[in-house]
Amino acid sequence: MTYRVKNIGIAVVLAAFAGLLTIFYVANYKRHVQHGESNVSVLVAARDIPAGTTGSEVVGGHYLKTETVPHRAVVPGAISKSDQLNNLVATQQIYRGEQVTALRFGNSTELGIRAQLTGTERALQLSGDANELLAGTLKDGDHVDVLVTWQHPECSTCTHVSKVIVRNLLVLKAAADPATTAKLGGPQDAFSVQLRATDSQTQKLYWGRKWGALSLLLRPPSNATNSPRSVDDSDTLYRTR
Repeated sequence: MTYRVKNIGIAVVLAAFAGLLTIFYVANYKRHVQHGESNVSVLVAARDIPAGTTGSEVVGGHYLKTETVPHRAVVPGAISKSDQLNNLVATQQIYRGEQVTALRFGNSTELGIRAQLTGTERALQLSGDANELLAGTLKDGDHVDVLVTWQHPECSTCTHVSKVIVRNLLVLKAAADPATTAKLGGPQDAFSVQLRATDSQTQKLYWGRKWGALSLLLRPPSNATNSPRSVDDSDTLYRTR
């Protein structure tokens, strides 16, 4: 009789333990479901955000709006506060209605020169020799004017003219230092520079490089001014005192 009672007691204890485990599992599952059903606020794109848009432009340009979504619908890395975009740049296109995530943003260095181009601005690479491109003198971030000389009209016996065709262009990437390329055994007559210009200015720059002789002019780092626009030829130079 004692042995039977002992077995019954063990069975009751095991049943009670199993019941407690079941209650714990059900309660935990309910909490998990309720957590997934709870609503949270996230930022979504109010309109398309192009790659290269800075965080300040995204916030100031009203690219964002706040929406409430179930917790289970939150995308990994979702941003809930706009100040999380400070000092960041969109590295990928974000489409209207998408949740804005940290994965779509990065430091400006990840975009390179793309982070410095907006609107009608374009990057143009010009080739030339060390003198024409101020190789060894020019630095990234400098500003330059572009001087071009060509024949006008275009014929072998026509007048040569010179003119500053565009002004105040940002140097995105300066030409390599000739001293460095010489040590590496590189060519000393082939250098290149990357400039930021508007789409209309690039037409002038390409024409000047292709059909004329082109040189860069370094502008002062501050308080630069411009002389009146003019065109010079042999006659104007002869008459100038």
